[in-house]
Amino acid sequence: MRFMVFCSYGNAYRLTGDPYYKSVIERASAALSTRFSPTVGCIRSWNTGRKENPELDFMVIIDNMMNLEMLEWCGGEYDKIARTHANTTLENHFRPDNSSYHVVAYNELTGEVVEKRTAQGRSNDSAWARGQSWGLYGYTMMYRTTGDEAYLDQAVKIADYLLPRLPEDAIPNWDYDADEQAKDSSAGAVMASALIELYGFTEDERYIATAERQLRSLCSDYYLAKAGENGNFLLKHGVGHYMAGSEVDVPLSYGDYYFIEAAMRYLAL
Repeated sequence: MRFMVFCSYGNAYRLTGDPYYKSVIERASAALSTRFSPTVGCIRSWNTGRKENPELDFMVIIDNMMNLEMLEWCGGEYDKIARTHANTTLENHFRPDNSSYHVVAYNELTGEVVEKRTAQGRSNDSAWARGQSWGLYGYTMMYRTTGDEAYLDQAVKIADYLLPRLPEDAIPNWDYDADEQAKDSSAGAVMASALIELYGFTEDERYIATAERQLRSLCSDYYLAKAGENGNFLLKHGVGHYMAGSEVDVPLSYGDYYFIEAAMRYLAL
């Protein structure tokens, strides 16, 4: 929802002040809030559950952390939903090493966790790269919008897990635990943008140095397409769902968006 609405209409409203764009954001937030379950403490991601329990499974993916900025922007009752979702995700989505699962299935009637697994990663126990970036970005953003130190603490923990695992060019493989090599430029772009913001809160030089490495890599001939090529996308070498053979080594719209955002944040320092 945030990707479709807040990235587009949110920026349109920021740039123009046109109340129409604000009304679209508010309607989208109202619709998104209907997917929140007080019993589970999360916003539902997918409408279908596991084959063995399709009616009761309440599926939540780490990507959902990105939806919370739109709710926080609207404020009011939506702030409570966003914080509750962030807190529940913090409790259940992360492993002891601060890597995250992609999917957590809850029992819709009790709120009990029934399964933790992957959908687009290498295995249930692996660290799917873009999912780790979503978590890093999401908790950094939640600290910005709420001032809750628990969110900053989690963002730092995620960053400190990821930094030692990055390759030389600082653009992650599609899954940090996969043997198959396929760079995901979108995971690198999201991470770079998050690290720049995190640096602003912590002044930890490791974060800005890593983001700069990532931006320099993404601006290189290997990742940055020439004008008129690559379907007119900016970045090459993104990965959607490697295990399904879907969107492997292709441009991705969110890769381009967060690459531009990261560059703008860096230039604004």
